[in-house]
Amino acid sequence: MTDTKHRSLSDVHSSVTIPKNVGFIKRLFAFAGPAYLVSVGYMDPGNWATDLEGGARFGYQLVWVLLMSNAMAVLLQTLSARLGIVSGRDLAQACRENYPKPVAYALWILCEVAIAACDLAEVLGTAIGLNLLFGLPLIYGVIITGFDTMLFLVIQNFGIRKMEAFILMLVATIGGCFALEIFYAQPVWGDVMTGFIPRLTSESLYVAIGILGATVMPHNLYLHSALVQTRSVDQTDEGKEQACKMNLVDTAVALNAAFFVNAAILIVSAAVFFKNGIVVNEIQQAHDLLEPLLGTAAASILFAVALIAAGQSSTLTGTLAGQIVMEGFLKFRMRPVIRRLITRLIAIVPAVVVISIQGDEGSYGLLILSQVILSLQLPFAIIPLIQFTGDRTAMGKFVSKTWVKVLAWITAAIVVSLNGKLVVDFLIDWIGEAGDGAVWIWTTIVPVVFAIGLLLVYISLPKSWRGGKRMPEEKKPVDLATEKYRRVGVAVDYTGLEEKVLSHAKTLALHHGAELFIFHVVEGVSGQLYGGDAADEEAREDRERLETLAMEMSAGGLTVTPMLGFGPVPREIVRLSRETEVDILVMGGHRHRGLKDLVFGTSISEVRHKLPIPVLIIQ
Repeated sequence: MTDTKHRSLSDVHSSVTIPKNVGFIKRLFAFAGPAYLVSVGYMDPGNWATDLEGGARFGYQLVWVLLMSNAMAVLLQTLSARLGIVSGRDLAQACRENYPKPVAYALWILCEVAIAACDLAEVLGTAIGLNLLFGLPLIYGVIITGFDTMLFLVIQNFGIRKMEAFILMLVATIGGCFALEIFYAQPVWGDVMTGFIPRLTSESLYVAIGILGATVMPHNLYLHSALVQTRSVDQTDEGKEQACKMNLVDTAVALNAAFFVNAAILIVSAAVFFKNGIVVNEIQQAHDLLEPLLGTAAASILFAVALIAAGQSSTLTGTLAGQIVMEGFLKFRMRPVIRRLITRLIAIVPAVVVISIQGDEGSYGLLILSQVILSLQLPFAIIPLIQFTGDRTAMGKFVSKTWVKVLAWITAAIVVSLNGKLVVDFLIDWIGEAGDGAVWIWTTIVPVVFAIGLLLVYISLPKSWRGGKRMPEEKKPVDLATEKYRRVGVAVDYTGLEEKVLSHAKTLALHHGAELFIFHVVEGVSGQLYGGDAADEEAREDRERLETLAMEMSAGGLTVTPMLGFGPVPREIVRLSRETEVDILVMGGHRHRGLKDLVFGTSISEVRHKLPIPVLIIQ
């Protein structure tokens, strides 16, 4: 059973009941939701810039890149959902349990950077949307986004289903806006269909890489593996298999909706800007040109509304992803409001600084930078996911089939190589533009990228090669029985601890209605030599004192039997315990040192190992 203290999204874990004995549609509806929360990451403002540029520069030629990216996303998100359903762990928890601490911490830092970069794109997207719709200065829009997060934290308190419904409403808004945009743009559908034929030129390769890097979002893989655990799934093979199938349908439907939005942006850009020979590489430029080219103000208004909806919907999922990553990697839980404010401040500060220095034109450069950061982190989510879902120890009968593994590793290879090229090209351009200042890039940024590359090589190694920790098997429920003691034994030695020891023994006996046996061992020379026949002063005093204790204890309503032993203490206590068949023994531990430890300390150790009953040590 999964550790309930550290479950993914513990506040809403297993909070959605799955109805039984109902039709397919009702069961599907109960499972639907997680993939829609994930899908907003595939249509956030960071995707818009690459889609607009791709359509404006190359027409419909890159539609196939969107389709390929979407197919990759469906595969990876399906694997993410399976990991959460079957293992009961999200991707962050699985990383923590499988990798050494330094590697897990490095992966956590990279993921936090990626979430902050994604939040940067959401901040800029919302600010640009407010600027386009209301003419609000961009820097004011950025500052306003620091407060909008509170609205979504309020929505989160209404439960996961209400949150999913709200996000679905925003997704529907985006889709509806672009459906109308396509209606106004009137693309040539025959040319659109030719865009599904794969082809690349040296000029379109860079944009294609950007589209791919912006489409497959790393934090969504962490998010999806946690969100699927909000459903109360039967922890049987049949229950998990049903959940996997339903989430596959949910993922395919939701991500195809995201594909429609991305394709619509590219198609509108191709039908409006490419057709008129206008190269558009900024969101604001696209908005400004839509109205004069299409002849209706509604086009630009719909564009701005969709942009705000995209930025705001991504805000909430970014908060959840941050919470999942921090709790999963560190087992550290922070209040959502604090977590959200920290992430948002990390995004707002660079946005305010750059816009203050470079003006509104700097926003596009920040959007591109955010996508480069996401591209850099993407392999560090994909490769562990493929390895964990291909591990029979963790997944059992649900381990990925061979053909799934092949497709997944091909996907990883494409993503790693294309995103690697994007990062290398970015560094080359950056170094070239830096001039004499390039030495600082070589001594700071390049070593970091090299270290990250070594980390990628390490996590790509098979488990048998890299060693490390094994994902623990799912724990079985603890079966706790109620113990009943009929006879309680207590050993006293008249060294000042007997009152405390007897008090504990009396409490046990009264609580269980048990008979109490008081043991004392005469360990002097007489007891050692003559045993039960010893009649010296020590033996007489010990016997009288033991009988007095028994009478005093009996006055409290207990049945008490005094038992005297003679000789070695451990041997006699064991003998008396077996003879009286006590169910539990209470003894005193004095923490003696030196010679006394040979008597008292050794007695406790020997007695514990020779008796098959619980021994309660009172100190």
